[in-house]
Amino acid sequence: MKIAKDTVVQLHYSLYDDQGNLIESTQSTGGDPVAYLQGHQNMIPGFEKAVTGMEAGEQQSFTLEPKDAYGERKEGNEQRVPVKHLQGPNTSKKQKWRKGMVAWVETSQGTRQVTVVKVGRFMADVDTNHPLAGQALRFDVDIVNVRAATPEEIEHKHAHGVGGHQH
Repeated sequence: MKIAKDTVVQLHYSLYDDQGNLIESTQSTGGDPVAYLQGHQNMIPGFEKAVTGMEAGEQQSFTLEPKDAYGERKEGNEQRVPVKHLQGPNTSKKQKWRKGMVAWVETSQGTRQVTVVKVGRFMADVDTNHPLAGQALRFDVDIVNVRAATPEEIEHKHAHGVGGHQH
């Protein structure tokens, strides 16, 4: 089966920045492949376009320009938010936020990744550009499985099961 809209794709990937530095890899953790529902904005648009038509067992490398990945950086995209609204891997009250750290903030558009620019005792200035905005990104993908999505997955707009969303 080929990757198309309403298929569940299981894959391993490695992601590299425009300097060739490894950012993350599902293969380095030795874990299960990632699963997502194609055509429902579960992955960045350029990624879904690049893997369309691939089948289980295929491997491919491709580079996405910023417009097809996380967009161009927008200067002046800084906001001041209360420190208590910053979320991260250690969300306890003892979290020490520092310049350059990535946090998550709940907004009216959902959860957004932000980068801490400056932090005070109660307020933090954050850059709302995605941390990878403005970068060309290279993906090395290994398609493990492709299957038709269930009606429930299509209704929920995400893949269920191994590597996907667990209810």
